[in-house]
Amino acid sequence: MKTSSHSYSSKGFTLVELLVVIAIIAVLASATFAIGPTMMNKAKKVSALATATSIAGAVEQFYTEYSALPDTGTNSSDLTIDSEDSAFLNILAGTEPAPSSGSSLQNPKKIRFLTVKDAKNGMDGAVYDATNNITDIFDPWGQPYTIMLDYNYDEQMTVDPAGSAPAVTLNGRRVAVYSLGVRNSGDASASTLVKTW
Repeated sequence: MKTSSHSYSSKGFTLVELLVVIAIIAVLASATFAIGPTMMNKAKKVSALATATSIAGAVEQFYTEYSALPDTGTNSSDLTIDSEDSAFLNILAGTEPAPSSGSSLQNPKKIRFLTVKDAKNGMDGAVYDATNNITDIFDPWGQPYTIMLDYNYDEQMTVDPAGSAPAVTLNGRRVAVYSLGVRNSGDASASTLVKTW
């Protein structure tokens, strides 16, 4: 009687190997999901800081060029505005509309001091109207930036961004820009503060 010996060559995965690979993928996926929101928040902070720094830099460049801060008509002392003040933004962007009679352009040379990327879905950038004027600039969380200007020209400003934290006195500055970022319910001090100082 003749017995045949079959030799099987393993060209596929065994069940144990397949389970090990699935376990490794599960561990990597859970680590990614745990780290993902933290990394996204850090990326948003970096983007917000870049935009806030661009706004502050544009104000400083405007001051260097014209020896004055952009005037939206309410500059009697230190003033806090937000990045939804289209008149202020368009002065810095060099797209200031023609003034009414008796007043002059703030940026008569039409220099583009402010350049910010376009917003996507109303977040993280500038929003433009039909005539290509900036209407708003929003942070990555969809909130406007807060801009404080030293309109009394003493180069000293008191800033209290969180509303409940001790105020900070900034010396030697003409402008301070910040974003509160993610607003945590009921606790302003726990917000994601991004600031230029």
